[in-house]
Amino acid sequence: MAGGGAAAPAPKQDELVTHPVKDQLPGVSYCITSPPPWPEAILLGFQHFIVMLGTTVLIPSFLIPQMGGNNEDKALMIQTLQFVAGLNTLAQTMFGTRLPAVIGASYTFIPATISIVLAGRYSDIVEPKEKFRKIMRGIQGAMIVASSLQIIIGFSGMWRNVTRLMSPLSTVPLVALTGFGLYELGFPLITKCVEIGLPQLILLVIFSQYLPHLMKSGKNIFDRFAVLFTVIIVWIYAHCLTAGGAYKHAAQATQTSCRTDRAGIISAAPWIRVPYPFQWGAPTFHAGEAFAMMATSFVTLVESTGAFIAVSRYASATPVPHSVLSRGVGWQGLGILFSGIFGTGNGSSVSIENAGLLGLTRVGSRRVIQISAGFMIFFSILGKFGAVFASIPAPIVAALYCLLFAYVGAGGLGFLQFCNLNSFRTKFILAFSIFMGLSVPQYFNEYESVKGFGPVHTNARWFNDMINIPFSSKPFVAGVLALILDVTMPPKDNTTRKDRGMHWWDKFRSFKTDTRSEEFYSLPLNLNKFFPSV
Repeated sequence: MAGGGAAAPAPKQDELVTHPVKDQLPGVSYCITSPPPWPEAILLGFQHFIVMLGTTVLIPSFLIPQMGGNNEDKALMIQTLQFVAGLNTLAQTMFGTRLPAVIGASYTFIPATISIVLAGRYSDIVEPKEKFRKIMRGIQGAMIVASSLQIIIGFSGMWRNVTRLMSPLSTVPLVALTGFGLYELGFPLITKCVEIGLPQLILLVIFSQYLPHLMKSGKNIFDRFAVLFTVIIVWIYAHCLTAGGAYKHAAQATQTSCRTDRAGIISAAPWIRVPYPFQWGAPTFHAGEAFAMMATSFVTLVESTGAFIAVSRYASATPVPHSVLSRGVGWQGLGILFSGIFGTGNGSSVSIENAGLLGLTRVGSRRVIQISAGFMIFFSILGKFGAVFASIPAPIVAALYCLLFAYVGAGGLGFLQFCNLNSFRTKFILAFSIFMGLSVPQYFNEYESVKGFGPVHTNARWFNDMINIPFSSKPFVAGVLALILDVTMPPKDNTTRKDRGMHWWDKFRSFKTDTRSEEFYSLPLNLNKFFPSV
């Protein structure tokens, strides 16, 4: 060697591993069982309530006009969605997976619901109020029947047997597209009123990512409450634009998206009203619509599995035991049953935006989510007050989605640390499942937007929905394809199991194998004995 110096010592093995694999996500301020102080927990719970309002308002705003309803019907539907979401969230956090997951309205149920709205038996009804109620009762009946699918699959332990086949490798496409697959609800919706949506997005990034580093004294304030700060600022700004006459001569679509006084919810909402079962009348049942809704229910089951996994990661919990996932699916089925009984007009699943908020705030406390459920129930009863918050313009909500959905997608990419990315088998499964998960739904959605019906088009609308809806879901296509490929592709050698990352999850396959799983997921009051699957 030149200079005759001694050779440099070889680096140790642990020094070569810059970022070691972690069962639990580090850097989380409060995990499931470690709640923040009460004042902070209440504010964080209110922030989760604000975030879940986006889906709760956007879905009725889209469905109600097609169902023949008016602003009063929309206000009542929003109240009912909030009330049932609060009940389902409490049930899931107390008896289901016990993860800090909000159970709210789901966009996946919209196509099946629209199919019921367009059913021929309602076309002869002239009076809008009567038409709305009859359609709502038909939706209720379909959901009550469809709920049985998740209830049976979950509480029987069948879903536990399916998830046992999952590995970190097959989990990546499912969880990643559960978040990234909702990109249509992000920037495209911002452009409906770019002068409101874009400032919201920019301020949200600044408050959550830059200000905490610039202002050391308020490090935990700006990133933890970035949603509250930015929504208040931009909402006031939007109201100033509205009051100043900025949209006085704008097109109707622009006024609907930009103005803060066009939601029509506040004036139509009652001061005090408690949603009650069968408030629209006795449910009606149609076999074909029930089958279509069952197919939709199965799609949301798969999507919610990915969301549960993302929530567990951002709550700094261990990988969810298979029996706990099955138990959570059963309680989600009960949530769909409650939706049908109360008449929400939409099914229930894990709220993706609230899962992303866990990553943004770095607070995965179960108590915070239970407090948010309390806000949902409280403001659903006090209609006028809840309507004030529900009147936030949609572009502001879309700006939140850009960041929150991205966090969920990134949570899926985080499972790549368990996989061998130098394996060509791993690369093929990841690349092919993610590409097809984006490409196949794109074809189905484009086909329907051009021709008005899906690629599967027969005289039986319910059969069409049973095929078209699953293939229109990005996480469903990617997750199912990744699982099939991961299980059926022949191994190249005896290291395939490690390449899939299964050895990292071995100790979490059974509920009582790791003491941390019992700490996070055990039911209170020794209720585990009532669930043989656990």
